[in-house]
Amino acid sequence: MKYLRKYPFLGPLVAVVVVYVIFASVAPGSFTRAENLTTMAGQTVVVGIAASGMTLVMLLGGIDLSVGSNVALSTVVCALCMRAGAPAILAAAAAMASGLLAGLVNGALVTTLRITPFIVTLGTMRALRGLAKGLADEQKIDAPSSGLDALVAPLPPGYGWALFPPGVWIMLATSGLVAAMLVYTKGGRHIVAIGSNEATARLCGVRVERVKWLVYGLAGLFAGLAGVMEFSTLTVGDPTDSVGLELEVIAAVVIGGGSLAGGEGSVAGALFGALLMTVIRTGSTYLGIDNWVQDIVTGGIVVTAVALDRARRAGETRR
Repeated sequence: MKYLRKYPFLGPLVAVVVVYVIFASVAPGSFTRAENLTTMAGQTVVVGIAASGMTLVMLLGGIDLSVGSNVALSTVVCALCMRAGAPAILAAAAAMASGLLAGLVNGALVTTLRITPFIVTLGTMRALRGLAKGLADEQKIDAPSSGLDALVAPLPPGYGWALFPPGVWIMLATSGLVAAMLVYTKGGRHIVAIGSNEATARLCGVRVERVKWLVYGLAGLFAGLAGVMEFSTLTVGDPTDSVGLELEVIAAVVIGGGSLAGGEGSVAGALFGALLMTVIRTGSTYLGIDNWVQDIVTGGIVVTAVALDRARRAGETRR
């Protein structure tokens, strides 16, 4: 237990390895091919990037239910910019800016109105979804991908040295930056302090409201980046996309060692949590297992992770 406490990513990492070995032993041989591993990594990108932002929010003791709607809105903004003739880099920047703005609105509502994050983001989840539908005139927006589709597409011949598509490297870089911020910066330590005990953090001089506002803004920015990756996959702006994505993102963080009570979480763990769900989904597809069974298995893993977290906390309290 002490190793899981010090290195919370070890649990989901072991789970990924065990589940992969199980599927590798019973699934067709193509499951273990390098191409399939690359595909699974690419399929983890959207949830993995969004999970970095969600980890920060949950470390604060908050929650963000608007992630899925924010991602859908970002795909719409990206598609609108591309259709208007904007370069790919500007379209991606606009999508990320829309996500950042949505996150800052969440943070402002949480800090100024003193409303529970669950209620605030439940409301903005519907509002952002409605905004996405309004901008798209309630239909998908076809737009030229102009190279953005290469972010998560299989590597072209001659580029095998890159190992993974660019989107995977962006996900890893994002996770690394967030992890470094939490460990090496004062702001990162303030986030953990607020989640552990907000009253004490406030007495120590931490500007709690400002930190919360910035964290929700960062979570929105990452959701916007995840939206760019989703557009790369779909090559359309879809206002109805990513329904329920917030549950996958929260599940990844919880599986990765994040606590719903705040103060604990691991960016690497969240990444492995997202990868675990991808391996389960892909392996089940290879075996012909129905989607509803996959949902039950994933739900069971999440409940088990939360139960283990509660049991560990109860044991520490007794000591």
